[in-house]
Amino acid sequence: MTNLLKLPTWADDGQIFAVVETPRGSSCKLDFDPELGIFTLAKPLMAGLSYPYDWGFIPSTKAPDGDPLDVLIIHDAKTYPGVVLKCRPVGVLEVEQKSGSRKERNDRVFAVPDRSPLETDLKDIRHLPSRACGELEEFFRATNALENKELKFLGWRGPNHAAKTIKRLSK
Repeated sequence: MTNLLKLPTWADDGQIFAVVETPRGSSCKLDFDPELGIFTLAKPLMAGLSYPYDWGFIPSTKAPDGDPLDVLIIHDAKTYPGVVLKCRPVGVLEVEQKSGSRKERNDRVFAVPDRSPLETDLKDIRHLPSRACGELEEFFRATNALENKELKFLGWRGPNHAAKTIKRLSK
């Protein structure tokens, strides 16, 4: 199997590649294991919790936590692990994660697939209703609740900042 971590980051000037690890509706988090070339169970979510959108990573990037940069792919469809989508970054939620005495950034990029007709109007994540942003923050908080990780949300930033973040963290 292709090492999905080593795919190019950028599809073209304005679009990235996003690799789906955990599909929308899943009640467990999956991770890609490059040594085995398969998706493994990272953790089950709390009862009643499921991913609101496809979750994955941006290949050929390295975030401060050592993993590829996280991406939440906002679209109406549910895919499956290993699907690679060409997406337009629409923003980033800047996050500081604390585990014990260790603090690190663990930002989440938001993107819309180029073949997603229902979401083509979403150009900037900050244009989501405030309730939707609040629900996404609570989702992220809940997915880490059983891991003794404390999240501090530093702010929602737009597509230009997302692109700069992706370029800065590209290998």
